[in-house]
Amino acid sequence: MSTINIQLPNSLHIKMQEVARQNGVSLDQFIATAIAEKLAALMTVNYLRERTERSSQEDFERALSEIPDVAPEEFDKL
Repeated sequence: MSTINIQLPNSLHIKMQEVARQNGVSLDQFIATAIAEKLAALMTVNYLRERTERSSQEDFERALSEIPDVAPEEFDKL
């Protein structure tokens, strides 16, 4: 494990403590989870951006052409 020191506004620190306590986790666990969630979100955006750069409109249209043109199931309708 690594140890880091960060400076936070008091209001943020207090709110994090409240939310961690409400969720039954330590402040360390709460912060680690929050950072992991943010990293996952950013990595997903980067992954999708990279995939977009490697594809083309032709690839997209080819994939769409493989989807059958049928009415959706009742449970899948909006």
